[in-house]
Amino acid sequence: TRVPRFKDQPQLFNIFREHKEWGRILDVSTVGRLNEIIAAGEIENFILTAEALHEKKLTRLADQIAKARNRIKLILIAGPSSAGKTTFAKRLTVHLTVNGLRPLTIGTDDYFVEPDRTPRDDDGNLDYEHIEAVDLLRFNRDLLRLVQGKEVEPPRFDFETKKVRPGGRALRLEDDQMLIIEGIHGLNPRLTHRVPSGRKFKIYVSALTQLNLDSNNRVSTTDNRLMRRMVRDRKYRGHSAIDTLRLWPSVRRGEKRWIFPFQREADAAFNSALDYELAVLKPLVEPLLMEVKPSHAEYAESRRLSEFLINFLGASDRPVPRMSILREYVGGSIFRY
Repeated sequence: TRVPRFKDQPQLFNIFREHKEWGRILDVSTVGRLNEIIAAGEIENFILTAEALHEKKLTRLADQIAKARNRIKLILIAGPSSAGKTTFAKRLTVHLTVNGLRPLTIGTDDYFVEPDRTPRDDDGNLDYEHIEAVDLLRFNRDLLRLVQGKEVEPPRFDFETKKVRPGGRALRLEDDQMLIIEGIHGLNPRLTHRVPSGRKFKIYVSALTQLNLDSNNRVSTTDNRLMRRMVRDRKYRGHSAIDTLRLWPSVRRGEKRWIFPFQREADAAFNSALDYELAVLKPLVEPLLMEVKPSHAEYAESRRLSEFLINFLGASDRPVPRMSILREYVGGSIFRY
């Protein structure tokens, strides 16, 4: 019953402000205008322009990092589920290479602790989204050695046996190299607490669309990510729409606990939303939602999403470039995951 205390979120605000400006450049701020472009057969040019804006932002970020190459050794990338973090990291690697850098990547997944040390969630299941699921002591020790120019051998976590194995590969950072770390805890200071802050550059990635249904109704950014995940889960993980919808509340709880509170830690932000993507996702998502029957607990949510998608004309994914973040979900990416 009371307005909560204001918390300034400068990076989040800048994302929305930037994307609103992009909307003016693209001349699209509502679904109706997007439908007009699709109906007129002009969607290909619109897709290319939207992708070019992503490319421009990536170029600026890479240039910003390259200018501080003598200081920055770690690039930390974090964001909520289905924000496109993995493809963003791969594309940023390409741009940094153009700037004369040779980025290396290291995953926090390989630093997971074994089950007897892994925290459990409220249902008693192993909680791999908890920051204590990562061996913070070993991770920080290795990062500090790398920043100091020393050699380390990262471990390898075997997801089948849930055991930590020897990594088998030595890693060392040369003068023209940086380490890219992508994961949900990237902005959490605890993840890299032993590395001096001046050696780190933190990037927050999220899909914050500026598209509106009309003058009074916004398109939910959470729904955008949910539909990305639904398509990816079916294509690459064999999960049904029911599986994705059932798991989504748990994913959202993890985001609210481990990701959103640390947005202000970011040095830069990248908006992975593409104003055309819901039109491309529509013909892929609708058949999945039809699988959810009235007898399922997830039926009401599936019907809500189906009714929402009625507002969009569908579009083919054929014009979507192979480097696009959307390709991480619909398939056909030039990158390997």
